[in-house]
Amino acid sequence: MKSRMNDLFKEQRNIHVLYSYEGREEYLEKLVDFVQSGVSAGDYVIVIENQRIYRILEQKLSNRISEEQMKLVRWVNNFDFYFSSGSYHPPAIYDYFVNTVQHFVDKKLPFRSWAHVEWATMDGPLHIVEDLERIVDNSVHQLDFPLVCAYEGAKMPDYLRNILLETHPYILVEDQLVVSEFYKPTLNG
Repeated sequence: MKSRMNDLFKEQRNIHVLYSYEGREEYLEKLVDFVQSGVSAGDYVIVIENQRIYRILEQKLSNRISEEQMKLVRWVNNFDFYFSSGSYHPPAIYDYFVNTVQHFVDKKLPFRSWAHVEWATMDGPLHIVEDLERIVDNSVHQLDFPLVCAYEGAKMPDYLRNILLETHPYILVEDQLVVSEFYKPTLNG
């Protein structure tokens, strides 16, 4: 994943990727590779993740990247991120993200982001996930940065899986980025 993602990000920065993972070890391996490849390329890496997994990530990175590179890694608590307004509300999430990255945008600093989307259950109103992913897809193009959205495959009902395939132009499959044949660009984006 390291070289393939970095090669693709050099060619095109505005890449929105769906990563459906199966199991914690696989997930952590991909997350470590994403962060390590990002800081090696000189990018700031924004990791939207829960505290427990972020602490494991820090431990795994401690012997793989330098202290100076670790300063390029920024953690955002994913619970605070997705529920900053008290509920999963796409405009509030978007505002939170824009506030998070505004410094990088203003200073023209390269950055990439990894967002772990997780819930205890996926039984809620899933159409709001589509709303957010469409907003995010537009942002990736406007702000010119790579974003990986990670969802646990076992917790995705078919309806959500279809939404995600339609809102992400790329899918991470093993160590390859595959173009989604189901992607439907937003008309106003």
